[in-house]
Amino acid sequence: MVPDGNFPTVHSPNPEEKNALDMGIQLAESIQADLVMATDPDADRVGIAIRDDKNQMILLNGNQTAGLLFYYVLNQWKAKGKFTGKEFIVSTIVTTQLLREIATAFNLGYFECLTGFKYIADVIRTHENEMTYVIGGEESYGYLIGDFVRDKDAISACALIAEAAAWMACQGKSLYDMLMDIYLKFGLFKEGLISVTRKGKSGAEEIQQIMINYRQSPPAEINHSKVVIIKDYLTLKEKDLLTGTEKAIDLPKSNVLQFLTEDGSIISVRPSGTEPKIKYYFGVREQLKDISHFELTDKKLSDKINGIIHSLNLA
Repeated sequence: MVPDGNFPTVHSPNPEEKNALDMGIQLAESIQADLVMATDPDADRVGIAIRDDKNQMILLNGNQTAGLLFYYVLNQWKAKGKFTGKEFIVSTIVTTQLLREIATAFNLGYFECLTGFKYIADVIRTHENEMTYVIGGEESYGYLIGDFVRDKDAISACALIAEAAAWMACQGKSLYDMLMDIYLKFGLFKEGLISVTRKGKSGAEEIQQIMINYRQSPPAEINHSKVVIIKDYLTLKEKDLLTGTEKAIDLPKSNVLQFLTEDGSIISVRPSGTEPKIKYYFGVREQLKDISHFELTDKKLSDKINGIIHSLNLA
């Protein structure tokens, strides 16, 4: 640890960056630790690395860590008999749909909001008088257990991740085993993200034009799968292309588009609010019937994401 605000030991002190955890992983290998956790400087986001079934340290993305945290916390609530039928969890529109499946399994309320923890906090405030918030999170490594902070909080998240690891260790298992259990129970979900940078005034105009083009001429199919639903968070309309029906989206306006395809893929397009970037989020899923099929199914989903990227001319 070097107490220096320039953070000389990392290229970027951001747990979303893979190399930010390099030194921690090196130490974990030297002492055969089970878990590495790293927060950003203001301790609101956390990235983790765990040991897989080959005893190798692997990095988890924000969606995978969310799946572990949500599943662990809800299991503990259930074991302690704390559920009354009025509990809920919160996620964002670009976070893994695995969290929706977990909420359904536990008979919980499930709310989706726009990207950013201020929106998760707003959902908590809106429903706190008639329901009990349990946990919320987003794909960008931010989580909140309990409602006393009202913002993403890596300190409590680290405590619960470590507790989950200890809980599994008491059963002779690991966090990797828990992740596989989740995939077997709910399906294998895999997500991807591409950020396209367009700098300067012309870049900002190009990003806006990309969004205009998608609205005026949306893709009929993506990666050989028919687009069946388009959600436009700027007009707050969801259109079913199979029936031609529309329904309102009950969220604040935001310049985001989502395309849902026949094979269950979800593609979200969102200009960044803080950087000269346009972000593409990809979510795909497959059933996992046996752990022995994990690597093959995982590769199939990676290939599907790559197919989506190529079909949108992003690579």
